[in-house]
Amino acid sequence: MIKAIKNTDLFCDYYENWIKVYKEGAVREITLQKYKMTLSWIKKIVPSLQLNNMNRIVYQQILNEYALYHERQTTMDFHHQLKGAILDAVDEGLIERDPTRKAIIKGINPKAKKIKYLNQFELHKLLTSLELKSKVNWDYLILLIAKTGMRFSEALAITPDDFDFLHQTLSISKTWDYKSNKGFLPTKNKSSVRKIQIDWQTVIQFSELVKELPKDKPIFIKNKIYNSTINDFLSRLCKKCGVSEITVHGLRHTHASLLLFAGVSIGSVARRLGHASMNTTQKTYLHIIQELENQDVDLIMRSLSTLL
Repeated sequence: MIKAIKNTDLFCDYYENWIKVYKEGAVREITLQKYKMTLSWIKKIVPSLQLNNMNRIVYQQILNEYALYHERQTTMDFHHQLKGAILDAVDEGLIERDPTRKAIIKGINPKAKKIKYLNQFELHKLLTSLELKSKVNWDYLILLIAKTGMRFSEALAITPDDFDFLHQTLSISKTWDYKSNKGFLPTKNKSSVRKIQIDWQTVIQFSELVKELPKDKPIFIKNKIYNSTINDFLSRLCKKCGVSEITVHGLRHTHASLLLFAGVSIGSVARRLGHASMNTTQKTYLHIIQELENQDVDLIMRSLSTLL
């Protein structure tokens, strides 16, 4: 029998039940974990708050407390994860008025985030140091991510069927749940479903590598795999060949930065990376774009100076 909810119930209990009813089985596991993390903060900040005592001042105090330890964007996400449950409580008459209205989002100053990536010379040194044997190994995973800019979870989900060697394309249509080891999952967003053009050298290497493998099984998955395992492996490779140490995600940044420096348009890079919009690409690679714009200014000035 379902227990009736009263306005004197604890807000944290209501929110926990709301997650179970509306989010479990409806969102990806990684998103569900974010809601559960929000729940843990609610239990920490206002463990004894009743639904009928939730008002604008109390809600703002919750946000302010959370913001003492998090950046503004993270606080905004926290706010949105709470808001859905609170609006449902308002609709059900458990909370008198919408306490989230006109909420002020604060947060600590974001840390300077320097994206780590390799330059073309360093990437060449790294790739030429790979041991590309006759059977699948982690070196091939490093190579494929560097050549395509795929996300780690996307690369793990690649099967032989995803390759179209005749047209030199690789289809990205799924990810691999390496955190919970539950198999294939949907891509991060609709824009992440895409076809990536691959060079002839990659075609030759992988057509030979996967020809005897099961067509619908992940190439790189043999046992449970951890992101940290591959990052450690890549770190050792970087040290061995004397280049900057980067993560597997840093290979994705390396791929994008090399394309931008080569003059590939932001739109094309965004589609290749599977970004939902060009804004994401522009924000992520702002420092590179600014550097390219400075080069453009120099080129413009040199061109203008020849007109007279």
